[in-house]
Amino acid sequence: MKDSPKPRVSVEIDLSALARNYGRIAAHVKPMDVLCVLKANAYGLGVGPFARTLAEAGCGQFGVAEPREAIELLDVLRRAKLKADVQILSSILPDEILPMVKAGVILPVTGAAEARLISAAAVKAKKTARVHFKLDTGMGRLGILARDALAVMREARALPGLDCEGVFSHCPMAYEPKDPFTPRQIKLFKSTVAAAVAEGMRFRKIHMAASDAINNFPETAKAPFTMVRTGINLHGSFDPNGRRALKVEPVLTLKTRVAQVRDLPAGTTLGYGRTWCLAEPAKIATISAGYADGLPLALTNRGFVFIGGRRCKIVGRISMDYTTVDVSGVPGVKAGDEVVCFGRCGGDSITPDDWAALKGTHAYDIICSLGTRVERKFIGSAER
Repeated sequence: MKDSPKPRVSVEIDLSALARNYGRIAAHVKPMDVLCVLKANAYGLGVGPFARTLAEAGCGQFGVAEPREAIELLDVLRRAKLKADVQILSSILPDEILPMVKAGVILPVTGAAEARLISAAAVKAKKTARVHFKLDTGMGRLGILARDALAVMREARALPGLDCEGVFSHCPMAYEPKDPFTPRQIKLFKSTVAAAVAEGMRFRKIHMAASDAINNFPETAKAPFTMVRTGINLHGSFDPNGRRALKVEPVLTLKTRVAQVRDLPAGTTLGYGRTWCLAEPAKIATISAGYADGLPLALTNRGFVFIGGRRCKIVGRISMDYTTVDVSGVPGVKAGDEVVCFGRCGGDSITPDDWAALKGTHAYDIICSLGTRVERKFIGSAER
């Protein structure tokens, strides 16, 4: 509809900042290759602009979780006349293998049975399938147990139609720099790869580090590794527990507008559960965003937003569609005014990491929770 009202809530995604973050990560881990993880529609933000920006910035490898994501990403790259490898990082189901081989997607080998199926599909399609052995060194979720890895690798290398170009693993505790589990994982992975190399196997791609390991375990960005994976650091976010070795900047700004401003008397209770009672008269703004838009309930009576250039406290329980905020110290607030829920405001900022700390989670949870009615607005462009 021509006169349709604009969305009340939007997340601005700075593509120039995204490209700069990629460049900083690539420079930090050089000469390692960098695989950018764009699963779940780039964590719900929009895989098309992300992929185009990162490919133009020099990224040649992308990772996804499942085949539909791989096909969508390949289509984005094809239409933009850009080239990059697309790799499934998790698992592959039997009925998914043939179309993925035909599409040229790099596939995970999570066991001998998968290797045989991928080989048969490659022979049928008259193609060579590129595969990476996925080793379970302690994640306990998917992959080949380290004790079985050499046997699976030997069998796979003897199969027709397979290019066994890579081997990788994943860390469940890399966000804790002092936890001893990750160093044990790294040692196990390295020893398994070394044993394979001693038998004459060669891998062009060896990778274990995701964003947390890049920051907390720098040995995962050095030989024998050849590649790192990154997702959350591209957005300028970090896990709250670890180091912040990468100098990246926030990419996202979440905005909404004021719905109504009222002067309320002392004794007024706010929101479901009446969790906040005004001790004195206050000016309260109701803003047009709630937990359906991604504001965590954990911000209730603890979080802040920016209105009129000032940090304002959330008071009362967050609702599905609205949130009440104390604007007593902000002159002239009126309906329609801009609200920055997270992002930069002058010299101050609120980040997804800040919200994650209040919720007791991580920034991925915050970003993936932005609702479907939140407009994705892309600003800036990749710096060539």
